[in-house]
Amino acid sequence: MNSGIKLWNKAKKIIPGGNSLLSKRPERFLPDQWPTYFKKAKGCEIWDLDGNKYFDFSYMGIGANILGYADPDVNRAVKKVIDSGSMSTLNAPEEVELAEILLKLHPWAHMVRYGRTGSDAAQIAVRITRAYTKKDKVAFCGYHGWPDWYLAANLAKKSNLDGQLLPGLKPLGVPRGLQGTAIPFHYNKIDELKTVVKKHKIGTIIMEPVREYEPENNFLQKVRQIANKAGAVLIFDEITSGFRMNPSGAHAKYGVIPDIVLYGKGLGNGYPMSVVVGKKKIMDSAQDTFISSTYWTERIGPAAAIATLKKTREKNVPKHLMATGKAITRGWKTSAKKHGLKIKTFGIPPLAHFSFQYGNQNQALLTLFNQEMLERGFITTNAVYTSYAHKKPIVNKYLKNVDEVFSILKDAVDKNDIKRRLKGPIADPTLKRLTSK
Repeated sequence: MNSGIKLWNKAKKIIPGGNSLLSKRPERFLPDQWPTYFKKAKGCEIWDLDGNKYFDFSYMGIGANILGYADPDVNRAVKKVIDSGSMSTLNAPEEVELAEILLKLHPWAHMVRYGRTGSDAAQIAVRITRAYTKKDKVAFCGYHGWPDWYLAANLAKKSNLDGQLLPGLKPLGVPRGLQGTAIPFHYNKIDELKTVVKKHKIGTIIMEPVREYEPENNFLQKVRQIANKAGAVLIFDEITSGFRMNPSGAHAKYGVIPDIVLYGKGLGNGYPMSVVVGKKKIMDSAQDTFISSTYWTERIGPAAAIATLKKTREKNVPKHLMATGKAITRGWKTSAKKHGLKIKTFGIPPLAHFSFQYGNQNQALLTLFNQEMLERGFITTNAVYTSYAHKKPIVNKYLKNVDEVFSILKDAVDKNDIKRRLKGPIADPTLKRLTSK
């Protein structure tokens, strides 16, 4: 048993769920074999507690590291503010500098507020819009974190959030009085939003402008029109998509302007930072309600964000992320076709995904894929969040190994012995309580 699994079994005894982020649980990747913890991370390489080195061709810090791990330019900026003091009774001037940069990238906007996580930003934004519109009800599409306003959707129907990214989310601990205040609609299904707005007094429409699929039939434009007609504030949650397709948000690519846009994850390249960017008349409502936190004023996050945005522009990082994602997707398709393996690819190029098309064998196949790729020195899943550190030579090495593994998977399918080839349990994507062994 590797050191990571030993430590994970200890963690489950003293940390509920083992850690604070569901997406990093080893049971979701390769139970009883996953390295789980890292000693060092640099570029797109990770070293585990036993000193083994892997190339990360999975989530890259769950989408946080668009430049790669421990980027020297971002680290230099962070070390500078650490040495000169990351917190004091006075405010960090970097807050103003970052605001000016963000507003220059978004000429339609006038003000910003800061948080440190994506859920912070989503919670802040909805509080602001409710204060502005004086309407409680929120229509949403996509994943928006763990705030009460979001999980409240499952008070009315326990499966309301199933189609929004993570199925099975339980609203335990969310006040029952919030029932009926958050109503879902699905991406590219404009009639669902029309029905929601017709039945409810909606003050806020919050959605991811793009994630797994591109908008169809002017979907985003129609959402904008519905928001205008209903007098609702339109929020685009770009916590995940932001700065990957172009120097600002994905919404700019599609030519649809929201009232508020949210950024996080890649904004600080691994350092906690999130932001709410919006129009003045709406953002001013933040002063009419209480939104305040000590660590939203620390200095490291803004310094990291400034350095990240500067490098993203100077190196044209979105162009690299797009090209890399397209190359990986082509590689998946080519290898799958070569070996007769049935897969489906989807997602915007910087957040490339694939899925196996074998019904109830899909999860076992993914587990076997992760197992075989790990043995070849790669941290994987059925997605690659591309980074600036994913250079062509290592991408080619990844795809060469994918080709070998896809051949093994097809042989396992043909011989109907997928489970026999696994060295541990099948990965479990469901949400469940975790206990130590």
